[in-house]
Amino acid sequence: MSNELNQNSRFGNRTKRKKTNLVLNSLIIIVLLLIIFVAYNIFASGDDNAAEPKKETQNTEQKHKEVKEKKETVSKEKDDTSSQNADKESEDQSEETATGEQPDDSKAVVTEGGSSSDVSQSVENPSWKPVGTTQSGEHTPVYDQNSADWQEMLAAMSYATGIDKSNMTVYWLGRDKSTQNASVGTIESKDTKQKYRVYIKWVEGQGWMPTKVEQLSQ
Repeated sequence: MSNELNQNSRFGNRTKRKKTNLVLNSLIIIVLLLIIFVAYNIFASGDDNAAEPKKETQNTEQKHKEVKEKKETVSKEKDDTSSQNADKESEDQSEETATGEQPDDSKAVVTEGGSSSDVSQSVENPSWKPVGTTQSGEHTPVYDQNSADWQEMLAAMSYATGIDKSNMTVYWLGRDKSTQNASVGTIESKDTKQKYRVYIKWVEGQGWMPTKVEQLSQ
């Protein structure tokens, strides 16, 4: 009877220990799972938070770049416009006398022939005046098509012949060796195909002034 009770007691203790171990193991597993879950959330949240500032920084840099490019474009357009306006103003000033005060053709002196056999008639007009200039200081003729001096010489030839510069073909323009501070050019009207040899001289502070126009034979 006593042996049977001891066996039952040992069996009951063994069962209790198994249950206790099972409960402890279960709790340990639950705690580990909780730790893993919390750690995952922390790291995942941390990655998202780290990525957001980076993305925001990239967007900010892109906006700054776009603003800079727009400013540079506007600045370049302003510079181009200012340059074009300056060129136009210079050209308008050089033609001011020619377009604003036309010569008196009734005073023109016309003679047959001229300096060479290809001249049909020559014209000199005492009412011709200098066409004005944007230049200052000591003057030296400049035969460069991009120079102000060249444009003012064209304006003087346009003034003397009545041929607009846009309707003018320039065959030659250079120094007139027969006199000081003078030039001579050969031009043609694009619409009429009439050719002229135009003599001009520099008047200090006032620009180029026509002195003679020769109408060339066709």
